[in-house]
Amino acid sequence: MSNPCIICVAITGSLPGKSDNPAVPVTVSEQVESTHEAFEAGATIVHAHVRQDDGRPTSDPDRFAQLLEGVRKHCPGMIVQLSTGGRSGAGRERGGMLPLAPDMASLAVGSNNFPTRVYENSPELVDWLAAEMIRYRIKPEVEAFDLSHIHKAKEMWARGQIQGRPYVQFVMGVKNAMPVDRDVFDYYVRTVQRFFGLDAPWCAAGIGPNQIVLNEWAVSAGGHARTGLEDNIRLDRENLAPSNAALVRRVVELCDRYERPVASWQQARAILNLPQKAEAPAA
Repeated sequence: MSNPCIICVAITGSLPGKSDNPAVPVTVSEQVESTHEAFEAGATIVHAHVRQDDGRPTSDPDRFAQLLEGVRKHCPGMIVQLSTGGRSGAGRERGGMLPLAPDMASLAVGSNNFPTRVYENSPELVDWLAAEMIRYRIKPEVEAFDLSHIHKAKEMWARGQIQGRPYVQFVMGVKNAMPVDRDVFDYYVRTVQRFFGLDAPWCAAGIGPNQIVLNEWAVSAGGHARTGLEDNIRLDRENLAPSNAALVRRVVELCDRYERPVASWQQARAILNLPQKAEAPAA
């Protein structure tokens, strides 16, 4: 039986800029164009941040609304996942775009260290973000920077704070957080399966040069894969990635190697128990 692989493309993030790689899409129009190219290459989820005119990260709901509208117009069926990450705002400002009712949103359920700061996710904020996602019928993607975050997802699921089976993404390779370690990765997979079922979907993301490492681990182990310029701006040590689509095509090649079909948007929505047709953006 086939096991389609969902490819998520994280197109921009909060940190990389044109000075790091000219291909990083910053304006909304650039992001929509880059997402469309990645969609045609095989990505069926877009993980999205937005920027101010000067390139600084923001949680501005109006910019998210423009991006959501553009992606839904040019990439019909693609799953839109908006970021509630902590580099783009503070406190409940981070969830200001949730009334737009995207298909998905990222949910960090605990705190951890980042390269130069603490990525703070207080219990009060986590509870509020989760409640807003239920209110607007948004599926959270639990971003697990630590084993405790998978345990927290189980606790929240048992309490009804996460509805439907949790979708967990392992994030590895952030400096001062969880390093890239195959034994840890395998234990993460077993923990998700133990908590949520052997067929529970999960995803993995690697930072920098570890992106392709985590892509291969995820594809070969039956999970789903995240790629994109947010996490990694290079194809290799000598060459910058020319586009998000180029990074998506690397994952498609891995899927071919491991005989995993690339999930269509219809299959991705079925795997994640999402409606087969995206709803119109909220007014």
